[in-house]
Amino acid sequence: MGKSTFFSAATLATVEIANYPFTTIKPNRGIGYLRTQCVCKDLNVKDNPVNSVCIDGARLIPVELVDTAGLVPDAWQGRGLGNQFLDEIRKADALIHIVDASGSTDLEGRLVPPGMHDPLEDVRFLEKEITMWLVQILKRDWPRIARTVESSRTDLYTLLEERLSGLSIGRKHILETLRKTGLNADKPTMWADDEFYVFVDTLRTISKPMLIAANKIDVPPAEENVKRLKETGYTVIPCCAEAELALRRASEKRLIKYLPGDKDFQVLDSANITEKQKRALEIIREKVLQHETTGVQKAINTAFFDLLNMIVVYTVEDVEKLSDHNGRVLPDARLIPKGTTARELAYMIHTELGETFIHAVDAKSKINRGEDYELRDRDIISIISAKKRA
Repeated sequence: MGKSTFFSAATLATVEIANYPFTTIKPNRGIGYLRTQCVCKDLNVKDNPVNSVCIDGARLIPVELVDTAGLVPDAWQGRGLGNQFLDEIRKADALIHIVDASGSTDLEGRLVPPGMHDPLEDVRFLEKEITMWLVQILKRDWPRIARTVESSRTDLYTLLEERLSGLSIGRKHILETLRKTGLNADKPTMWADDEFYVFVDTLRTISKPMLIAANKIDVPPAEENVKRLKETGYTVIPCCAEAELALRRASEKRLIKYLPGDKDFQVLDSANITEKQKRALEIIREKVLQHETTGVQKAINTAFFDLLNMIVVYTVEDVEKLSDHNGRVLPDARLIPKGTTARELAYMIHTELGETFIHAVDAKSKINRGEDYELRDRDIISIISAKKRA
C-alpha cells in the first residue's frame, strides 16, 4: 500500500519499508509539517519563527503523525495486529487512510498484479473494523447506560462522554451524531440493534474523520480507481509517496531545490547527479507532478485544515513591531480550531493569561477585540492581561 513509505516521506523518519505484508509491527511516531502561506510576505517583514519554520514565505508548522500497525480482516476481534492498531487510533484526531489505488495490494497486504484488487474494498474494510471495534466497546455497557438514562439519573450525552473520553470522543461528537441520526436520546432502551449500529457508525465518521490518500497514482489502473474512490463520499487525494520520498531525499542532499507541496523542483547540483538519478527525477516530473504535486503534503494539510477545520493564528506581544519580548518577529504560528475565541486562545497560551484576560489586540487593524471575538485564519493577535502580554 505504501503506508510506511508515506510516513517516511512525510517525516523523513527512517522506518522499515519493504514489499511484504505488515512491515510496521510497532507504531512509528514522527513530526510532519503543515504548509501555509506565512503573513510575513503580506506585511513585507523578515520573520524569526520559534515554534515553526518559514522558507521563502511558506510557514511549516510541526504536527505529530503516527504510522500504525497494519490491519487484516476481523482485526476488531483481535486477529493479527488489530489490537495494536485500534489502540493507537484512540488518540487520533483524524485518519489518513493510505490506499493502493493501483489495486496491486490485497486485503491481507500481499502483492498482486496491478488492477487485480479493488481499492474500494480497503475503504469498506477499514470502516467496518473501526465501527465494530467501537460497537464492542459500547455494547458491554449499553444496557446499564440505557437504563440509567431512562431512570432520569443523568443524560445520555454525559454517560457516553465519560465512557468514550479515552478515545478522544467528546460531547460535541455525541450531540452531532444524535442530531444526524435522529435517534431518541431519552429512550435508548428502545433502539433496535440496527439503530445502535447506525449510531456507532455515524459516531465513527464524526469523531474520527478520514481522508483517502490514493497512493501509487503513477501506476496505470490508479487513475480510474481514483474516480471510483471519490464516489465513496470521502475526500480523496491522489498521491505518490515513493516520489515524495525521492524528492525529499534529493533535497536533503542539496541536489535539488524542493519544498514539500511544490509543483516542481529545480536541479541545484547537476554535476553530482548520476544519469540514473536524473532519469528518476524526470519520471517523477512526467508521471507524478502532472497531477500538480505528489499529494503527500496536500493530504496532511487537508487532514488538519479541512477535516479538523483548523486555522493558523500568529501571536505577538508588541503589535507595532509584531514581535515577542525578545524582539523576534512573528515568532509563533499557532494551529487552533476554527471558532476559538480570544480568551480561549489566552488559556491555550497559559492558564494565568486566560484568567487575567482583559482584551486582545488585532495587530493588523490595531482594533481591540473582546473575549468572545472568534479568531480568523492568519490573524495576528496580542493578548492583553492584568499581568502580562503575549
